[in-house]
Amino acid sequence: MKRKLFLLGAVPLAAVTGVALIGEFGNPARLGLAPASVRAVSHHSGAWSQSWGAAMQRPVAGGQDEGPNWSVKGFGDQSLRQVVRLSSGGTKVRIRLSNLYGTRPLKVAGAAVARSGGGGKAWPGTTAAVTFGGARSATVPAGAEVASDPVTLSTVPLEKLAVTLRFTGPTGPATFHRFTTQPAYRASGDHLPDVGSDAYTESTGALYYLSGVDVVGGSGSGTVVAFGDSLIDGVGAAPGADARLPDALAERLAAARRPLGVVNAGIGGNRLRYDSACSGDKATARFARDVLDRPGVRAVIVHLGANDIRDSADDPCLRPGGPATAAQVIDAQRQLIRASRARGLRVVGTTILPMKGALFPVWTPQVEKERDAVNHWIRTGGEYDAVLDADRIMADPADPDRPRLSYVYEDGLHPNDAGYQALARGIDLAALR
Repeated sequence: MKRKLFLLGAVPLAAVTGVALIGEFGNPARLGLAPASVRAVSHHSGAWSQSWGAAMQRPVAGGQDEGPNWSVKGFGDQSLRQVVRLSSGGTKVRIRLSNLYGTRPLKVAGAAVARSGGGGKAWPGTTAAVTFGGARSATVPAGAEVASDPVTLSTVPLEKLAVTLRFTGPTGPATFHRFTTQPAYRASGDHLPDVGSDAYTESTGALYYLSGVDVVGGSGSGTVVAFGDSLIDGVGAAPGADARLPDALAERLAAARRPLGVVNAGIGGNRLRYDSACSGDKATARFARDVLDRPGVRAVIVHLGANDIRDSADDPCLRPGGPATAAQVIDAQRQLIRASRARGLRVVGTTILPMKGALFPVWTPQVEKERDAVNHWIRTGGEYDAVLDADRIMADPADPDRPRLSYVYEDGLHPNDAGYQALARGIDLAALR
């Protein structure tokens, strides 16, 4: 399955109307709809850290590169099982469900968490019911996110969990994350407690409603959020291999006995200055939700600007907007830095990776001029606490404007597994604390 277009986001838009948004994300009381079974998200969460997370997107139909997804139609009388890999462990877990882009309240009839048994299986004897304010069911208002009650389940870094949700009626369009390297599984009817996966006969390469898994009681505390576009999202990484940049960083931290949670808040095609139907809200608008409001966040790694500086006129997923100048990209990144500083976070800037030679049109001499200017500022401006120099790590020594073949995916732009490992080795772990 090819994924070359996730930087570009060239997928036709499935129009979704009536999306309810709230000014204070995650506060159902603002809508006057908070049921007794729901506990609204609190971002003043004490010792809780986020061990896994994803950035939520509007429902949009799948394209030829990533295949179909279930976001536009949503779910009915079905069970949904999704597998996530934790980056840090603890003695208790809780899950977060997002209905940010829902058109109606999301009714969850039940939820369960278990250790993964591989694929769509749960490990026997580990399944635990998830409750919300003491109830087995939950209603998530449109535009809101809720956190579950704590579940007593001992976990360790790099362990995989299977999270299962049960729906009994139509959900409407589903808030989701468009691209993952781990399938989601669906079964007709009630298969919430199933250990096996025989009933889970359908799968897609996207993720639905699940926005985070938090842990508490482990040896580590704190979370680093990787925030950006397809380089962060993991386009080019092998499916099922946990080989994206945040995955490789989590492995480095675990091996170094520095158990920080690592959250992947990348969205393929994401931009700093403009929203996109296929590639998420603009980065300056989603930064508070996807970075600052994560439990336990201490540091953020930023890679953005590639989709701003390129000409997007022929890409329906990168409209509205047009090519940005280096000065505009730098100004937008400064907004992220200021917001991080105000919350006491460490900020790591990432240079824009080489773009020349990609097998689809992203590079021109003018794009290269703007990329060089942005990268020079990131390296020398002194505004970031540290720099991950993706440009120099990925560059071909014979032509630094191109990526080296040993590190690049078949689209000629995104890193492959070896490239993501090299990028993870380029992060100064001390800069994250």
